[in-house]
Order: sequence, then C-alpha cells, then structure tokens
Amino acid sequence: MPELPEVESARTVVAQYALDRVITDVDDTDTWVCRPHAPGSIRAALLGSRLITANRRGKSMWCETAAGPTLGIHLGMSGKLVFIDESGDEHDGGDYWQRGRAPGDHRFTRFALKFADGTELMLVDPRRLGRVRLDPPVEKLGPDALTVTLKAFRAAFAKGTAPVKARLLDQEAVAGVGNLLADQALWLAKLDPARPVLDLSPADVARLHRAVRAAVAAAVEGGGVHTLSVIPARHEGGTCPRCRTLMHHATVGGRTTWWCPREQR
Repeated sequence: MPELPEVESARTVVAQYALDRVITDVDDTDTWVCRPHAPGSIRAALLGSRLITANRRGKSMWCETAAGPTLGIHLGMSGKLVFIDESGDEHDGGDYWQRGRAPGDHRFTRFALKFADGTELMLVDPRRLGRVRLDPPVEKLGPDALTVTLKAFRAAFAKGTAPVKARLLDQEAVAGVGNLLADQALWLAKLDPARPVLDLSPADVARLHRAVRAAVAAAVEGGGVHTLSVIPARHEGGTCPRCRTLMHHATVGGRTTWWCPREQR
C-alpha cells in the first residue's frame, strides 16, 4: 500500500504540472478502478473543466475542479501518476516501482485526463488496485500524520485496548501511516507495537508523536518509505540498526510487524 510520502509525490506532480488546463477528454472506461461510476460518468462531469487544486490528507488525494465535483484519486498498492508535458517528457509520482517500465509504456494506464494543450495525466497501475471516484468522503479522515499536533495526537491515543500499531494504522485516528511507517515510528519511539494504547504514558505518546512526524518527514525527503532506516532489517536474520539484536516479527493489527525485542518494550 502506498503511504503518505508516495501520495505526496503524486500530489506534487499534479500541483506542478496539471492544474488550470482545460480537460478535453477523459478515459474512465475501467469499471473496477472507477467504481461505482458507470463508464462515461466521470467524463461527463469533468469535460471542459479544469483541476484547480491538488490536495492530500494522509494517503488520500483529491482535486477540486472548476466544474464543481471533486476528483478523488487513490493510488492502490502500485499506482503512480504520470504527466506527459508538451514535449512528450514524462513526470511521475507515487509508488517507486519500475517493473521495466520505460517512457511511453502505458500498458497499465487505468484512467487518463487529456488537456487542450496536448498534455495528459494518467493513473498507471499494474495491479489495478487504484481507485478514481467523484466526491470521495475525505471528511472521515483523521489529522494528517505529517502535520498532526501533539494535542490532536494525544486525543487519538487517549483510550482503548487496541495495540498501539493498530491505532497508528487507523486512518480515522491519524491519516497517512501505513505498515512500514508504523514500524519505523515505533522503532524510533522504542515502543512495543503490541502494547495496548491505554498502557501508554503521556511521555510515551509524546515520544511517539515526535517519531511519527520524524518518520514521515524523512520518508518524504528521501523519496518514499523504502528509504527509512529500519526497513532493510524487516526480514529473517535482520538486526536492529541501533543495537544489532535480531528483529522479531508477528502479526499485529492485522499486518506483518517487525520490532527490536531488546529496545521496544
């Protein structure tokens, strides 16, 4: 699943290249990616309009349009946005996969906007797990993990018996933390991912808040969650980057989780 940094890179592509261009055609024929809309519905809503903003909260991205409807774009597990400019050069953001894709290879395009000046914006998604829809329910999302305040973070971790990792993955609590970011933040904060939320002290929560903000910022700056320091240790035989203890793993919050048994308690 793409996490906040990958979605931010896709949002940046739209913000830098695709705004304020008149939409002259829309390919919304993929009935799975564009569900629940029938083919032609998104096209009819956007034709002749323009994207006027590129927004993100957590892992969700949406664009306001001059015509009124909001265009929601979810990258899925392997999606990226590709903008083709007037010279035919491609600018992409999203998942860091390449899978042998070269410029001009559009086999996995699931949705596309064509603009009056000949440029184009495409959702390229090999695994077909992305989603494009009108007026997505972004109001249900919690505060963004990159900018969440300590006060809002404390409110999200104030009570409950859920493991702390499960609460980090709850997009209505804090939006944007996925499996890898959660492991990185818990490793930075030296917290056991299975600890119940109600067992966290105020100092634990403050430390985790700093760790989440630091992990997200580092991944955005580095180009994706794959650049984070604990990620190379998430495998059999992997050792903690700090103390070299063998990493443990189990399923926590429904996700495969790695942690240092010596330091994360």
